[in-house]
Amino acid sequence: MITKDSIETAYSFLHQKQNVYLHSTLDWQKDDIEYAISSYVDDMSPELYDAISAGRTDFLRDHKRFGEDIMSAVQQLEAML
Repeated sequence: MITKDSIETAYSFLHQKQNVYLHSTLDWQKDDIEYAISSYVDDMSPELYDAISAGRTDFLRDHKRFGEDIMSAVQQLEAML
């Protein structure tokens, strides 16, 4: 079961990290954000992760697709609120 609290928490965390990630010019800072989010999704509600990942096991964990994934995740979570 996906709770409203889990959606709000995930949205707040990912939205904040997305804003920093998109405006950062520092590679180390972007890498730190990717690591933090990867760690976060490891502990995220499995149901919520499944709902936003469309079954992709590397969602928010793939360096090459991270920018697209974070935007998609934030948009989906916002729509769920």
